[in-house]
Amino acid sequence: MEKNGSGFSTVTQRGRLIYVEARLQGGAPWGFTLKGGLEHGEALIISKVEEGGKAGLLQHPLQPGDQVVNINEVELSGFRQEAISLVKGSYKTLRLTVCR
Repeated sequence: MEKNGSGFSTVTQRGRLIYVEARLQGGAPWGFTLKGGLEHGEALIISKVEEGGKAGLLQHPLQPGDQVVNINEVELSGFRQEAISLVKGSYKTLRLTVCR
């Protein structure tokens, strides 16, 4: 687990799936955009990672197409609005687990 000014991340492989746990620090903006969600009949994924943003500066950066599984240790139901509320409610630290 390596640290930098924006946070740190770890990678775990479970079977054929790779899980990235990212801890972003310092407050919003976090540097990524979400799309999809159950309300659209799609998986909740990261659609964009801002160049130079916190999500892109991690040792294991978040990537477009990563499926969001967990935010701040809350298992997601898959609805985008729920995820946005959890992200917006993160004051200093945002913990994300994604699956790729």
